[in-house]
Amino acid sequence: MQSAKSEGRPAAATSITTMEKRDGDKAVVSSPAKPRPIHYPFWFGGSASSMAACVTHPLDLVKVRLQTRTGDMPKSMSGTFVHIIKHNGIRGLYNGLSASLLRQLTYSTTRFGIYEEMKNRFSSKKTDPTTGKPKPPSLPLLIAMASTSGFIGGIAGNAADVLNVRMQHDAALPAGQRRNYAHAGDGLVRMVREEGAASLFRGVWPNSARAAAMTASQLASYDVFKRTLLRLTPMQDNLATHFSASFLAGVVAATVTSPIDVIKTRVMSATGGDVGVVGVLREVYAKEGMRWMFKGWVPSFLRLGPQTICTFLFLESHRKVYRKINGIEGPV
Repeated sequence: MQSAKSEGRPAAATSITTMEKRDGDKAVVSSPAKPRPIHYPFWFGGSASSMAACVTHPLDLVKVRLQTRTGDMPKSMSGTFVHIIKHNGIRGLYNGLSASLLRQLTYSTTRFGIYEEMKNRFSSKKTDPTTGKPKPPSLPLLIAMASTSGFIGGIAGNAADVLNVRMQHDAALPAGQRRNYAHAGDGLVRMVREEGAASLFRGVWPNSARAAAMTASQLASYDVFKRTLLRLTPMQDNLATHFSASFLAGVVAATVTSPIDVIKTRVMSATGGDVGVVGVLREVYAKEGMRWMFKGWVPSFLRLGPQTICTFLFLESHRKVYRKINGIEGPV
């Protein structure tokens, strides 16, 4: 009798699907497994940023030289390029590259890693009813998460950032004032030995404020621009979309961070022992008025634009390879 009843049941009722589990003699119906966001390795952001730094370092160098120019130094981006090549050769365009890479491995690894972790934790709590996928955080929440991760990243990478600015600016100083750090490691040791451990945190607050603004305007805006392009245009999750979203994010980042970047660079490159943000602000305002806020904006954008584009293209490539290796189908 039992076998006859079993044969009369529909096939769907006799088999145990993902919707039904056996608990003794009782059938327990459960809801489908909730999709979770892909958890990428923490170091992806630092790796992608380091690759981007190798491409855009000359533009970063020119930006620093323009922001710290004195005397009869060139006032234009092209003039600064020519001046560097004339006095230091092509290799001069890569002065301070080791410090730049150290900065990305500390600062960018921290800010990207914390931001992605926070974003994943929040996304896993809500599901979009129309797609069944994790619901992305809102813009205000993205900005809050990016600002927090950027601020922490700024503290983590401050020592490397001080080295980066100094090594890029060094060749523009008179011979007697140059520090002549051989590389980032030599610079760290000499800074602590000659100026004390406090020198590693010179300008840490304006630097962290800039890092918070940079991360909020760069990472959060990239996510929003990418999401908007995918939702409102026929564009797919591909190279064209990544390029467009990262270009727009670079414009936003250059504009938001320009005033903080000028102050940070002035404080970090100063040779005096007691140089504060207020003093630098008073000095630049007295000499240049409100124009100081966007001094070097063009080279800053020309650096941040390609840097942002390269960073996110490399980052998306990291993600694509990761999904392929782990057999994960679909977009990010």
